[in-house]
Amino acid sequence: MESKVADLAPAPAAEAARATAEDNDELRALEAGLDELQAEKTSSRRDWGRALLPLGAVVLLLLAWHLLVSLDLKRRDLLPGPLDVFTSLGGLWGEGLVQESVGTSLQRALVGFAVSVAVGTPLGLLLGQVRTVRRAFGPLVSGLQVLPSVAWVPAAIIWFGLTDATAYFVVLMGAIPSIVNGLVAGIDQIPPQYRRVGQVLGASRLELALLVVLPAALPGFLAGLKQGWAFSWRSLMAAEIIAVGGTMGFGLGSLLDQGRTLSDMGIVMSAVLVILAVGILVELLVFGPVERRLLRGRGLLEGSTR
Repeated sequence: MESKVADLAPAPAAEAARATAEDNDELRALEAGLDELQAEKTSSRRDWGRALLPLGAVVLLLLAWHLLVSLDLKRRDLLPGPLDVFTSLGGLWGEGLVQESVGTSLQRALVGFAVSVAVGTPLGLLLGQVRTVRRAFGPLVSGLQVLPSVAWVPAAIIWFGLTDATAYFVVLMGAIPSIVNGLVAGIDQIPPQYRRVGQVLGASRLELALLVVLPAALPGFLAGLKQGWAFSWRSLMAAEIIAVGGTMGFGLGSLLDQGRTLSDMGIVMSAVLVILAVGILVELLVFGPVERRLLRGRGLLEGSTR
């Protein structure tokens, strides 16, 4: 009888321990759920803030623009108001000029930028890893980056005439130096241990460049890509403004030059706003998400988890 009581005695303690463990599991699950909910609320608030803040800035700028025009410091034909410009933009849209110019310029910019990436990436890897080549050509690449791309437009017109090749050449000369220097800067920030680990694992020089160096240098490479796109977009606008006629087609720079020729500030401001809008959209829809994903994957973004 006593042995049976002894056998049954630990049962309440075991049940209590089991109940405590279950309570702890439920508490941990509750805490995890609350953390996830808090993270979702923070992310949602951050998304709303990311959308509303730029919108608020645009509204403030439009109000300041309207206030400036209402002071009558300049004639309306020299300084049109927001409504005047939007009316002119609507007329250009109805004629199909906005769609045609945006399509032409974007096609040139995207093709030229893609070729620039294809050329600039291996050049950047070469300069970043071969010291002799970097000492020989590094200053030249940096000089080309400083040189305004519009300086290439007269030479490009002489070489290629009034054709798309002129626009593509100017885009390449504007984008490639920035892409190369961005990648080289990213390579310079790679810890030496990365290369040593790759070498110990038996990676060849090409494998080391593609599988170790390039992924580790992505932050600097992405910065170079962003700057390269900005330079290529500005270079393209300059080329389209100067090189008009022939088989160049009708781009945003051509639309801007048309407004200058007609002395129509409505067309000029409409073209400027469209050029600005395209640049902002590319940043928000392409480079912004890629940069956030890269930083989040490396635990460098606020609220990210590794």
